[in-house]
Amino acid sequence: MNLSKILKNAFLVIIFGLILTACATKKTIKKSDTSSTTSSSSAETKKEEKVEPIKQLGSLMQGDVYIGSDTVGELASGVPDRVFFATNESILTTRSRETLRKQATWLRQNPSVTVIVEGHADERGTREYNLALGERRANAAKDYLMTYGISSDRIQVISYGKEKPVDSGSNPLSWSKNRRSVTVKAN
Repeated sequence: MNLSKILKNAFLVIIFGLILTACATKKTIKKSDTSSTTSSSSAETKKEEKVEPIKQLGSLMQGDVYIGSDTVGELASGVPDRVFFATNESILTTRSRETLRKQATWLRQNPSVTVIVEGHADERGTREYNLALGERRANAAKDYLMTYGISSDRIQVISYGKEKPVDSGSNPLSWSKNRRSVTVKAN
C-alpha cells in the first residue's frame, strides 16, 4: 500500500513538472509564420515586431562588436578610419586587424603623414574608466600599426572615453558603434 502511494505521488510530480515546463516555454513567431496568415491578433503583431529588430542587430553586430559601415569614414580612398571593440575590451578582432593592415599599407605609401588614433567607449561606466579604456583601445591600434612598420613618432594617441559618441542612442547597437578607435590625419 505504501509503495502505491509513493508511485502515485511521483507520477503527479512528473505530470505537474511537465505542465509547468510547457507553460514556461516561450513560442517564437517568425515573420514568415505571421505574414502567411490573413488575420493576426495584436499579440502576434507585437511578437513579430520584437523578432525583426533582433534580426537587424544580427546583420550589424557579431557578438557585441559592430560590423556595419554606416558610421565608418575613410582615412584615405578605400581605407576605413575606424575599428570596433567588444564591451570592456581592447583586444583587436580579425576584422579590426584587416582594417589596420589597410591603414598601415596606406601610411607606408605616405611617409609624410602623421596620425592621431582616438580611443572611444560607450556611455556605460564611469568617466575615468572609459577614458582608460579608450586609451587602451587607441594603444592597441597604435601597437598593431607599429608591427607593420609605422614609426611610433608618426602616431599620437588620445582618449575621449564616452565624451564623443558617434551614436547617441542608449541600446546595444548604439553602444557597439561607440566602442571604437578612429585613425585621423594629424597633418
